[in-house]
Amino acid sequence: MILSSKELIELEDQFGAHNYHPLPVVLDRGEGAFVWDIEGKRYFDFLSAYSAVNQGHSHPRIINALINQSKRLTLTSRAFYNSELGKYEKFVTELFGFEKVLPMNTGAEAVETAIKIARKWGYEKKGIPSGEAKIVVCSGNFHGRTTTIISFSNDDDARKNFHPYTSGFVSVEYNNIDSLRSAIEKDKNTICGFLVEPIQGEAGVNVPDEGYLSSCYEICKAHNVLFIADEIQTGIARTGKMLAIDHENIKPDILILGKALSGGAYPVSAVLADDEVMNVIKPGQHGSTYGGNPLACAIATEALQVVIDENLAQKAEQLGEIFRSEIEKMISEFSFLKSVRGKGLLNAILINDTPESSTAWNLCMDMMNNGLLAKPTHGNIIRFAPPLVISESDLCEAIKVLRRTFMNFKK
Repeated sequence: MILSSKELIELEDQFGAHNYHPLPVVLDRGEGAFVWDIEGKRYFDFLSAYSAVNQGHSHPRIINALINQSKRLTLTSRAFYNSELGKYEKFVTELFGFEKVLPMNTGAEAVETAIKIARKWGYEKKGIPSGEAKIVVCSGNFHGRTTTIISFSNDDDARKNFHPYTSGFVSVEYNNIDSLRSAIEKDKNTICGFLVEPIQGEAGVNVPDEGYLSSCYEICKAHNVLFIADEIQTGIARTGKMLAIDHENIKPDILILGKALSGGAYPVSAVLADDEVMNVIKPGQHGSTYGGNPLACAIATEALQVVIDENLAQKAEQLGEIFRSEIEKMISEFSFLKSVRGKGLLNAILINDTPESSTAWNLCMDMMNNGLLAKPTHGNIIRFAPPLVISESDLCEAIKVLRRTFMNFKK
């Protein structure tokens, strides 16, 4: 029985938890930078599953890796060695320049993993008194929605009525070097780590000032604090470099990856660090039944190789400049557009209205009707992040869709 979009939406509404508010489109197929709904209408995908599909939908090399490995072995648990994990660990650590990797599945799991590693390092290596370790985080952060992570969020929707919260976190203002310096100097003997998104994606693609991250890194080094880079959304070529921190030539003490690590084909995440940090984790102290499974390893290896072979970081850099340049022209033309910001193909348009308004949502609805999918964040911001495999001609065609939408838009 073939169901319509309306019927499928009704099924989700009736039988699924209401923890998301999606646009009313039911996607059925994807290829490259495009997706098709159940009725066969084609759309530009300008969200890329929150940057998980950097390599494009259904990339044939990644899908073939999935198919071939799934026919051999999918899961063993870590009770045994498997034929893919060691090869993947060697590949990913050498690619990103670390000595060890701890494989997990989701981004939130990887963040939780990094928090545990940093705390244990703080007690066993830095000598922080038991129970006193603190991690510095930034205002406006988004690292996931587990109980621990929402404890240091300042998003009321994520936090309200989920308390009591986990302690041990100090919040500082994002893109404020003095705020970080003051916090670390105040508690330098008990702070074990600084957790930061190089660009805050969920907050609306907040791009820090040039030099902010490198200055934060130097402050951390001066006070024996681990610099922890959450590159779950910004990593894997999205911002025009393999990692967003590469724009400032930083090697973090702990690197967190996810999303595009699998090209959108399977949940894969990873935490990377050198031996001095990672070796505080001993058998039985952390893990996951699915973490490091052979199917995930085969997929992630191929997904990363695709990024390298197809020069997707360079492509993101070039196409991002075109996108922002064209949007800048529209900002001077349409009063409801305020500004554009971003790096590579991670960008956002700020709408000239309040966060409580429906303007951004209505714009996204009109874009959807015109064949382009994007989603608001924080009320009056629209994030644009197409798959990095999009061609220049398709990007220009998508920009025409945006212009046509803006020209016909009525609040």
